[in-house]
Amino acid sequence: MRVAVDGNSAAGKSTLTDELAEAVRAFTDRPVIRVGIDYFKRRADLRTAYPPGSPESYYLDSWDNEAIRDQLLMPLGPGGSRRYREAVMNLPATEAIDGPVHFASDDAILLADGVFLQRPELDSYWDLRIYLAIGFDVVLSRGIARDQEWMGDVAAAEYRYRTKYIPGEQRYVAEVRPDERADLVVDNTDFTAPVLRAGANS
Repeated sequence: MRVAVDGNSAAGKSTLTDELAEAVRAFTDRPVIRVGIDYFKRRADLRTAYPPGSPESYYLDSWDNEAIRDQLLMPLGPGGSRRYREAVMNLPATEAIDGPVHFASDDAILLADGVFLQRPELDSYWDLRIYLAIGFDVVLSRGIARDQEWMGDVAAAEYRYRTKYIPGEQRYVAEVRPDERADLVVDNTDFTAPVLRAGANS
C-alpha cells in the first residue's frame, strides 16, 4: 500500500507522517516504509528549464518525478519488483545518493510525505491520498518562522515564500485541486487540534 501525505509548505506533513508511522507500527506487524519525497529532488544545478527562484522552477523542475515513479512507487505497486530506493539526492540537492536498494515484502506500507504528490505524473501510483490543508497566510507565517535562519533572515524568508513557494503551490492547488481529490483531508491549521474532513471517496 502506497500512502501519500500531501500538502503545502509548513503544513506539518513530516510530523503527521512520523506520527502516523508510529501508530501503524503499533497497530499492525506489517512493515512500514517511511520516505520523505524531498530526497527525490533534482540536483539544483540541473534545474535550468525555468528562471532560478521562480515558482515555475519550484513546481515544474525541482523534483525528479521519474525517479519517484520508477524507483519508489512502481516497485511497491501491483506487480512491482519490490526493489525500491528511499532516496536519490541529499537534502540540499547538491549530491546524488548512491544508496542501497531495499526489498519490500508484499504487505509493506509506504508512508511518504511531500508537496505536489497528487500532480498528474504521480497521482495514479498512490493507493491512499491524505491532504493537509492550511491557508497560505499560515504557510507564510510558519514558513518564515521555520526557515528564516537557514535562508538568512526574516526578510529573505518572506521574499522567497512570497515570490517562489507560495505562487508555485497556488498554481498546484488551482490546477490539481488536491483537497478535492484526496481520500482524506486534514485541516492542520492548528497543530494541536487537527480536524479530519471528508475526502473525495468518503
